[in-house]
Amino acid sequence: MTIKVLIDTDPGIDDAMALIFAHLAPSIEIVGITTVMGNGSIETVTQNALYICEQFDINVPIHQGAAQPLLVAPEAPAAFVHGDDALGNVQPPTASHSIGEQYAAGFIVDTILAHPHEITLVSLGRLTNIAMALRINPDIANLVKQVVVMGGALGSNQFTGNISPVAEANIYGDPHAADLVLTAAWPVTLVGLDVTMQCIMTATHVQDLRSRAGSAGQFIWDITRHYDAFYRSTHGTDGFAIHDSCPIAYLLAPELFDVQAGPVRVVTEGISRGQTILVPAGKRFPPNAWDNLTDQQGALNVDPTAVINLYLETLSQH
Repeated sequence: MTIKVLIDTDPGIDDAMALIFAHLAPSIEIVGITTVMGNGSIETVTQNALYICEQFDINVPIHQGAAQPLLVAPEAPAAFVHGDDALGNVQPPTASHSIGEQYAAGFIVDTILAHPHEITLVSLGRLTNIAMALRINPDIANLVKQVVVMGGALGSNQFTGNISPVAEANIYGDPHAADLVLTAAWPVTLVGLDVTMQCIMTATHVQDLRSRAGSAGQFIWDITRHYDAFYRSTHGTDGFAIHDSCPIAYLLAPELFDVQAGPVRVVTEGISRGQTILVPAGKRFPPNAWDNLTDQQGALNVDPTAVINLYLETLSQH
């Protein structure tokens, strides 16, 4: 069965890896890409999306979205993680393709309305565009198939945050949008640091890709040199986490992930800004902010070897 996917993204090194992964997975059909400010400015990440799609024949509409969060002040992109160009300082040439005229949030709404109960929304960045789509037409919550979000940290395996002690960067970047999306009455699976930080692509893995996966493998090798150096210097790991490829792996092989159901809220201000808090379904408390909300799913554990192998095998078959 083909999975129709609309990807909201801020390419970004790991976003680029995820786009290629989704494109080459036979059971996934990408129906569109929308961009959101995050790993670079909205202009930078949109150009990166256009370049990636042009290079790897991802022939789908691309629509530019939010240049800043809903309410919090925008912050400068983390060039020390993704490079000045958000692609590891490889300085990609300007793409000849162009973006669609429609704003991203409107495109998200129209795509869901055109394919009721068929579209899986995959968020690889901040949730601003998707929150705006909900504001435009709340009925899309009843018409989407599912929403899969790379974001958050629920505290499993001691992974609680990467931009603060309690917050993951995508959620922290627009906490109000995240809270709106995660409390809406549609099925959301949160694929956060609990699992993504377990999925480490080592130097041996990337060398394998470079030798077996053609131009995609060489591209991934090139863009990840900066990313790899960041992880080695800050985390002491042999390799880097493939954060944004984990939601794609979840779509392809959900059995590799252990999830817990329950309502989720996001702290929107203060020292805990961006914290994602899941209350296990059925757990009782006095009346609180989690009452009467839709039970979502949070990924707590994963088979990291199987996820890495799924990535390598998918790219090496092409």
